[in-house]
Amino acid sequence: MQLPKGVTIANWYDQSQLITQSAGSVRDAIAIGVVLAALVLLLFLRSIKITLVAVLIVPAVLASTMLLLSVLHMSFNIMTLGGMAAAVGLIIDDAIVMIEHIIRRLRQRGGEVALTIREAAIEFTSTGRLICGYHYYFLPLAFPSGVTGAFSKALSLTMASSLLISFLLAWLAVPLLAEHLLSREDAAREDIGVRFRRMLESYEKLMHRLFRRPLLVWVGIGPLLVLGFVAYEQVGSGFMPYMDEGGFVLDYRARAGTSLAETDRLLLQVEKILRSESAVETYSRRTGAQLGGGLTEANEGDFFVRLKPLPRPPIDEVMDEIRGRIEAEVPGLDVELILLMEDLIGDLTAVPQPIEIKLYSDQPDQLMTTAPGVAEAIGKLDGVVDVQDGIVLAGDAISITIDRDKAALEGVDPDLVTQQLDVWFNGLVTTQVQETVKLVGVRVWVPPAARDKTFALEKVWLRASDGHRFPLKRIAGVAVEIGQPQISRDNLKRMVAVTGRISGRDLGSTIADVKRALADPGLLPAGMYYELGGLYKQQQIAFRGLIAVFVAALALVFLLLLYLYEEFSAALAIMSSPLLAIAAVFIGLWFTGIELNITAMMGMTMIVGIVTEVSVFYFSEYHDVIEQGEDRQSALIQAGINRLRPIIMTTLAAILALLPLALALGQGSAMQQPLAVAIIAGLLVQIPLVVVVMPLLYRTLGSIGRARAHR
Repeated sequence: MQLPKGVTIANWYDQSQLITQSAGSVRDAIAIGVVLAALVLLLFLRSIKITLVAVLIVPAVLASTMLLLSVLHMSFNIMTLGGMAAAVGLIIDDAIVMIEHIIRRLRQRGGEVALTIREAAIEFTSTGRLICGYHYYFLPLAFPSGVTGAFSKALSLTMASSLLISFLLAWLAVPLLAEHLLSREDAAREDIGVRFRRMLESYEKLMHRLFRRPLLVWVGIGPLLVLGFVAYEQVGSGFMPYMDEGGFVLDYRARAGTSLAETDRLLLQVEKILRSESAVETYSRRTGAQLGGGLTEANEGDFFVRLKPLPRPPIDEVMDEIRGRIEAEVPGLDVELILLMEDLIGDLTAVPQPIEIKLYSDQPDQLMTTAPGVAEAIGKLDGVVDVQDGIVLAGDAISITIDRDKAALEGVDPDLVTQQLDVWFNGLVTTQVQETVKLVGVRVWVPPAARDKTFALEKVWLRASDGHRFPLKRIAGVAVEIGQPQISRDNLKRMVAVTGRISGRDLGSTIADVKRALADPGLLPAGMYYELGGLYKQQQIAFRGLIAVFVAALALVFLLLLYLYEEFSAALAIMSSPLLAIAAVFIGLWFTGIELNITAMMGMTMIVGIVTEVSVFYFSEYHDVIEQGEDRQSALIQAGINRLRPIIMTTLAAILALLPLALALGQGSAMQQPLAVAIIAGLLVQIPLVVVVMPLLYRTLGSIGRARAHR
């Protein structure tokens, strides 16, 4: 294309760059996670061949998951890629359990290697069926609707598919790989080491002591619960994870009635500010229109600002700097700065602001005077920016007030006057003529000079019912209303929405301050009430949906445990581990400064199934030991000794596999950071909860049940 002199082309909007960079970040997170998990296996198993068997499962599972996504007509996006990255640690988990079981059987039994491996795989089948059932705890996340469902469905289906495929490959492919790669010498060479043997001895002594004095376990549980409650009170809450997307939207509005030329003059100053910012790469501007394609008045529109690639200052610092400069240097222009994802969700939910205070009243004048006061009150709160009072002046209006007494003397009523004025200004279709295949109305109008000016109203002549004519000014007064506000109704009630945005704070604590400000006496007059909307309302809807999913997941897991073990004490003991792990999730979010948002709640739901899965492995080992004639207490301790090493390996491998996501390495990875942090926090307490707390609780509940049965 031959461009005119001085004209250049700049790519100011390309969302594919964010997706490409996010895909690269997730790819790196998967690679780093696999390497770290492999190092854990190599450290514990001390065999390259055994480690290779486990690591080979990861690319096979991910490749199969990609195939399944294609069959389901799903694409690579931030949630599906993040789901695959989050599943890496859990994929290795299944392979580790199978390999460890095979190695243990090779060391314990003689005979042919291939036959021993197949017998070990058959033994794994009974426990594997249970684990396969637990892999479906991700599926309830696909049920929430709305914006939350759009995110959680992609994540849950991806992870559920990955873990189901992982189980099948661990059950079928790992024994075949082990049969071809491993020998009895490999199993004999793989030893637990002196230090780990001492750890097992210490664990056995600890359990004997705790079984004698079970109340000592509260020394560990008590601080966990207390700190978890404190973290629950202190952790902030939000809607979506904060993510630097490399650009933002700047909405602006000049004073009502500002001409196009004056608006352009103000915006040239804004453009000068944008060009002077070192972090800004390019921008585009719309006046009288919006990025989404909507038409607006000449005094409003938006910018799309694209920032330079990292490294550069964080996007929130750039936005605060630009906002402050515009407020100081461009008086008469109100601006709102919005992140891309927030703007998109706002468009989907029709309310882009996090703070929306809907004021309801039957008295319009009361709304017009109260809304600015509410805007001023919340504008003083820490972290609240871009406050708008919701009063939009749409332009002037002409008010015609009829004197009923004078109208009665002329022989007319207000309704007849209204009909004649409508015909005067809008014309009257008196007949129709045919043009090709359709009829076109013929409108009779007074001359334009008699209807297109305000002073023309004085020349309007009306006709009374008896036929005489008289001027409008004889029975009515005409007044011009300057700056008539737009009328908004919600549920048929007159409403004005005061809005604001948040900078540097979480949504939950900010809304709490907003509620306290609205509770001040005298701010809202009698008869006026308010509702909170915006993204806060969407957050509450999302949280209610995710809480329902969380409760449903707990109920499904509990029912499955009752079906499998037919024992309330076993089901309650197993459920205690994931419930106590939730306290650690809040602690992890609090310590890392991450908000409780929908992604973090997804991680909290997942930790229920993850910890339960490990608990089931422990109980399967317990039942195997007790079938050999051991008493309950000895069987509980021996099951912990047998399962301690695989539990430690799977936990460390999962934590290290999720660590790149938790550190938010690369652009776009911040979307999955809360999920990774929530899962890692729960995994950090998984080992003591499963091998220490759960056996003690099971023995205590069993003793209580047997005592009641004897009575």
